[in-house]
Amino acid sequence: MVRIYMPKKKKLIVMVSSTVYGIEELLERIYAILTRFGYEVWMSHKGTMPVVSTKSTFDNCLHAVEQCDLFLSIITTHYGSGKGGAGALSITHRELLRAIELNKPRWILAHDQVVFARTLLSNLEPGYENAKKRAALGLKKNSVIDDLRVIDMYEAAIRHDVQFAEREGNWVQKFVSPEDAQLYASAQFHRYQEVESFLDEHFENPAAVAQRVAQEGKQ
Repeated sequence: MVRIYMPKKKKLIVMVSSTVYGIEELLERIYAILTRFGYEVWMSHKGTMPVVSTKSTFDNCLHAVEQCDLFLSIITTHYGSGKGGAGALSITHRELLRAIELNKPRWILAHDQVVFARTLLSNLEPGYENAKKRAALGLKKNSVIDDLRVIDMYEAAIRHDVQFAEREGNWVQKFVSPEDAQLYASAQFHRYQEVESFLDEHFENPAAVAQRVAQEGKQ
């Protein structure tokens, strides 16, 4: 009998990158979903992000992006904190860019109002279809979008800087309500977990694997 020994697999780590303001309930739901599926979830809102006391918040967040297995980004109408000065990018923006740079397996949600604002500005005369042109615009304090750079985040996520035929990893799911976002997270990460469960089931049953190998060898 062929014996196959596999070390016990550690939980896959999902990092949830987002602002917190206004979506606290959604974050609670997503955390509950992912932990129920068996993932280890790194989320600043829940205090589960790994923190090294000698590092800055920014460095801790980027290190988490580098160490996680899967990356879930939620782009909302709020740009987020940690900009550190005029023109500097927020922490969540830099997390997203780092995940793209590392080509992390990633799933991205973007609020409908962010997508709508991008479409509107792109179609205004003379047109504000890129980050450089939008940077020249002023934005009054409002309750809809607090910083036009949320559109820059969306464009980074859809790989707007890459020729269309060469774009990969550019799926971004639009959401309107927390229920939309919850459904997407549940559907996507449940499917990923199904694959993991299938592999675990086979590796935990070496007799079944040996039998299958023997059958395939006779074909």
